[in-house]
Amino acid sequence: MDGRGTAVQGPRRLRWNAACAALVLCGALALTACNGDDGSDAGAGAGAATPGASPVSPSAAPATSAGPAGGATPSASAASSKKPAPTASAPAKPKPPAPGPACASKDAVSPDEIAVYRYTPEGGQYSLIVKRGHWGCPVAGGVTPFVTVGEETYIPIAEDAKIGAHAPILSGSANKPITTHELTSWLETHPNKGLVFHYNVNKAGMIDTLGQEEYLS
Repeated sequence: MDGRGTAVQGPRRLRWNAACAALVLCGALALTACNGDDGSDAGAGAGAATPGASPVSPSAAPATSAGPAGGATPSASAASSKKPAPTASAPAKPKPPAPGPACASKDAVSPDEIAVYRYTPEGGQYSLIVKRGHWGCPVAGGVTPFVTVGEETYIPIAEDAKIGAHAPILSGSANKPITTHELTSWLETHPNKGLVFHYNVNKAGMIDTLGQEEYLS
């Protein structure tokens, strides 16, 4: 038999080999774990560098920075700041006073009204002594005066003139017919009363109609 035949390993040699194998296995596992951590960190780094992962997209930025120059409607606060400050309301314009009564001028003369004061029989006919004038402005108490103008004058009156009279010539406030003689008789006993009458003259220039007015001078 050859003296170089296979040698039988002892128990100490077998334990040494097993220990070496275990160390090699542990080293391999540790290396694998380290490589795995490096890969995950690299992947995270790569992911952080990816442009698509940015929290603000490029398209959204211009929309947020657009100003009023681009035609956008001003905000409510800007619009409210442009409103004019409230001002105190102007006082209401006072209403014009109500128009007063139509008062004639001092020189105006009524064409058909006279104040009768007396009478005269001179010249063979009756003539009334009168003053011309106009109605003045109403005064306190509701009495409207007849304002005479100028000097006394004479107007002849017809014997058959149609005359209407009331108080104080007759009783009552409604005109009642009287004659020329009845009128002249009252004027003789009550001169210068200045009772106002409206009148009309005929073609001869004589009073043919005479009616007492409601107001006294």
